[in-house]
Amino acid sequence: TRDEARRLGVNGWVRNRRDGGVEALAEGDRSAVENLIAWCRHGPPTARVTGVEVYWEPYAGEFDDFKVAY
Repeated sequence: TRDEARRLGVNGWVRNRRDGGVEALAEGDRSAVENLIAWCRHGPPTARVTGVEVYWEPYAGEFDDFKVAY
């Protein structure tokens, strides 16, 4: 997710949750964020994606990179 977000020019973070899910916050150009969401719907080759929930918020501009959060 980090690599794809960076390729698309999207900033924010991604993290694995204890329940096995993945959570991310992404900001940037709307079309780039939409492309990242589309990529997340299938994920990397070894992923098993069962669903993606999206919540839109106003752009805050608080990130300058896309990182893995722990």
